[in-house]
Amino acid sequence: MPALTRDEAQTRAQLIDVHRYTVELDLTHAADPDGETFDSRTVIRFSARTDGATFVELNPAELRSATLDGQPLDPAALVDNRLALDGLTAGEHELRVDAAMRYSRTGEGMHRFTDPSDGETYTYSQMFMENVQRVFPAFDQPDLKAAFDLTVTAPEGWTVLANGITEHLGGGTWRAATTPLISTYLVAVAAGPYHSVRTEHRGLPFGIHCRRSLAPFLDADADEILGITRACFDRFHEKFDEPYPFDSYDQAFVPEFNEGAMENPGLVTFRDEYVFRSAVTDTERQSRAMTIAHEMAHMWFGDLVTLRWWDDIWLNESFAEYMGFQTIAETTAGAVTGAAAQTIAGSTRSMDPWTAFGIARKTWGYDADQRPSTHPV
Repeated sequence: MPALTRDEAQTRAQLIDVHRYTVELDLTHAADPDGETFDSRTVIRFSARTDGATFVELNPAELRSATLDGQPLDPAALVDNRLALDGLTAGEHELRVDAAMRYSRTGEGMHRFTDPSDGETYTYSQMFMENVQRVFPAFDQPDLKAAFDLTVTAPEGWTVLANGITEHLGGGTWRAATTPLISTYLVAVAAGPYHSVRTEHRGLPFGIHCRRSLAPFLDADADEILGITRACFDRFHEKFDEPYPFDSYDQAFVPEFNEGAMENPGLVTFRDEYVFRSAVTDTERQSRAMTIAHEMAHMWFGDLVTLRWWDDIWLNESFAEYMGFQTIAETTAGAVTGAAAQTIAGSTRSMDPWTAFGIARKTWGYDADQRPSTHPV
């Protein structure tokens, strides 16, 4: 599969604007050991500025059908995970795609995991960097933001989480609130018999979630996790002077995650090793708090304001890391007063993140600065 180049992305961004994705995912048979695929039906509404041609990314197990403005497209036009969209005219267009997609065990696309302790199955998405095409078709580049309408059908008794508040419509079908404009790599969904601890802060629903077998361990640390979350949330409002741009804040601790965490707006995913099963050091708790703060910083810097292309990922991540260390230092070491400080009461541990920064992060900078690739910032 050829990687999308910057030149290709710039050419496509000059040709089209993407307005809305309507995505329907059917995970009904996710718990079936023989069910290796799920159904994905998508409508993309976009416009072309001039006549031209482009493509949409899609990596299916089977492309059942595709139509552009009501006219069928030849499935054979899908080559190297790119579906050609030829003969576009200036104006509005509608692409419809019906496909079967593969579950993953690598943390790419729609990951599926069966808990060996109780046999329960869980799914969650990881769209970064180019894995949205494993879940639904997309014009997959960060500067082509759009609104997303997501509907998920799952087994009865499952919970479905997404970027926006989800509503159970009955019959295992859940609908998520329409997102603000976000990049394709930030779309997120998690579905399964998740254990949840829910609360509310500043009028918004907050939740933390994990697989059922870890419920006692999440419950034991819920006050600490939610206390840190609330304190960081309040402090970032003071720092950025910009309201949180999404309608809820869920944090899902998911199994076999292939990164530390991912800043999906409204649904941050963490590796579930952060749900501690035994006594841990203060440094480990500090690391979890830092990750919570880092990912929350991305809600503003990365999700609301997003890099145009991946060569700015260094700034996106470096700034979130700096904000994470600074904010945890402020919210846990007495630098914050008033309401923001009170919300940290669930965590009684005093943390000194700058010591950890000096040991674990600063040396990275020294190392990078010695390389031939170093450059002024």
